[in-house]
Amino acid sequence: MSQPLSLATLGALPAAVDRPNYAREALSPGILHIGVGNFHRAHQAIYLDDLFNAGKDLDWALLGAGVRSGDEAMRRALAPQDWLTTVVELEPGANRARVSGSMADFVPVGEDARAIVAALDDPALRIVSLTVTEGGYCIDPATGAFNPEHPEIRYDAAHPDAPKGVFGVLVAALKRRRERGQVPFTVMSCDNIPHNGHVTLDAVAGLADLVDPALAAYIRESVAFPNSMVDRITPATTDRERAILRDSFGIQDNWPVFCEPFRQWVLEDNFTAGRPALEEVGVTFTSEVAAFELMKLRILNGGHAAIAYPAALLGIHFVHDAMADPHVRGFLDKLETREIIPQVPPVPGVNLMAYYELIARRFANPDVGDTIPRLAQDGSNRQPKFILPSTRDRLKAGADVTGLALESALWCRYCAATDDAGAPIVLNDPNAARLTPAALTAKDDPAAFLSLRDIFGDVADAPSFRASFETALRSLWREGTRVTLQRYLDGGAL
Repeated sequence: MSQPLSLATLGALPAAVDRPNYAREALSPGILHIGVGNFHRAHQAIYLDDLFNAGKDLDWALLGAGVRSGDEAMRRALAPQDWLTTVVELEPGANRARVSGSMADFVPVGEDARAIVAALDDPALRIVSLTVTEGGYCIDPATGAFNPEHPEIRYDAAHPDAPKGVFGVLVAALKRRRERGQVPFTVMSCDNIPHNGHVTLDAVAGLADLVDPALAAYIRESVAFPNSMVDRITPATTDRERAILRDSFGIQDNWPVFCEPFRQWVLEDNFTAGRPALEEVGVTFTSEVAAFELMKLRILNGGHAAIAYPAALLGIHFVHDAMADPHVRGFLDKLETREIIPQVPPVPGVNLMAYYELIARRFANPDVGDTIPRLAQDGSNRQPKFILPSTRDRLKAGADVTGLALESALWCRYCAATDDAGAPIVLNDPNAARLTPAALTAKDDPAAFLSLRDIFGDVADAPSFRASFETALRSLWREGTRVTLQRYLDGGAL
């Protein structure tokens, strides 16, 4: 017998399910979060739930918000269950379920985002946090610089009082606070982007420059944009997860979250109007966020990319199955230890090889059920952030880039939209319409893919990279993924 999740049914849940020990009516929102997805609910929302369970900072609850159609779908799913979420931590042989209650409400999602702007008139909302994906920051992927010609930016610059994008919302809300003499809120990115606080500042102030340069100057001088590093593997929710939750824990949740036990949050202590005492629940506050961030982006996110494309080409669906494949795992190990980790600067208190070994164990967790299609999506935004910076650093050092060039070639072969057996691959990428033609042309002319300058930038000009990329891509088409990986592992010519 299973129970639909809601405040009214919390007491009837199985005893093994943890639930809030605080009164929900005692919470008041202090953080408006834009982009309420699985990662946010498994990460920031859980840290806050831990804090509230400790009886601390109940005035820092979450107010959900969003500007996309997916946000409205999430709102509809969570409303009947009083904004509660079941989070299942997938420890092999010892899965645990908890109900998180740290979200107090959710702003209606409309055609434009005026409801969010109005909600941010409340001075009690002192932080706006974001999980809007790596591709949501309106930046040039090759340079990492703000792109004022991005369609979303152009629209919001032309409609500053009725914005549709997240940065238009922030500019409009900060403008209203400035006019009312209110303290500005902090803007806290929780996305996997190098220097995410700086990138967010560039986007918000860059849009403001197009609307009101004086407002842009105020934002640069008065608003805090802390940098952060966030980490927790959180797969997409499917009917599989809903069924497991119902059958194993007796809970009917419209949109539960399944995740690994591990979580990490490293945060710069830079806030305009205060913050919750997150250090009491495991958040690391440091001035050296950039070191942790670079480590994670290169080793973990780069590692995800390294297994995603060979696994997809070999027809492997689950990440743990990819880790059990000797060619995929061998490629990951050699690429990380030979070419990625040597380019990662020291991180305070961290042994980089031990960090990688922990990541490999996390990837191999069979209970997580993370999928290769999830890791492979959005490559045009992720490659310039997770793989090509390592390539660029090694080229500058005059070091070998055979493995990194092979990784880029694997992505190119994947973008041709068929696997080695000829089965179709569906590209989940905003640039899919131009990636696939370029990848197909590259079958005979590998340089065609490297001509995507907004992605490869100056890396495409390096003779050693171009030569290794072309050799690897020709081998992938001629011999297939498994033979090419084996030659790389043997150390011979591809």
